[in-house]
Amino acid sequence: MSKFRKSGAKELPPISTASLPDIVFMLLFFFMVSTTMREVTVNVKQSLPQATELTKLEKKSLVSFIYVGEPKPAFAQTMGVAPRIQLDDQWASVEDVQNFIIKEREARAEEEIPSMVTSLKIDENTKMGLVGEIKDELRKSAALHINYSSRKKVNY
Repeated sequence: MSKFRKSGAKELPPISTASLPDIVFMLLFFFMVSTTMREVTVNVKQSLPQATELTKLEKKSLVSFIYVGEPKPAFAQTMGVAPRIQLDDQWASVEDVQNFIIKEREARAEEEIPSMVTSLKIDENTKMGLVGEIKDELRKSAALHINYSSRKKVNY
């Protein structure tokens, strides 16, 4: 009859924490697999121009970035203050753009090459003469799918 007695307060059993380490490691592995590290350290000032009609790139793995702008203050002593071109983590000249595109194509599978996009991240204070020279080099290397990176215009 003691089974059916209701006078005593029942104590809840403690929650088992045996599976807690498994859950923590599953979360750890999930974030390790899904997180990508920044591949390029941008050494130029980037104040992108504003635009109203923007579209997002679909496959960012097929995008090659060309950064153009004034060198950051840490590099201003050696590089000067004139706008410079950065390809990956290296400073470059306009003539190096064609070799950069060829190298990017060689790193891709043959079926991905037609889908490749060259994205120009150009500081808004950069003169268009330098941009025109970069575009001429891209034409010479048959990289005709060009994207201009910008930020969304905020209307107040």
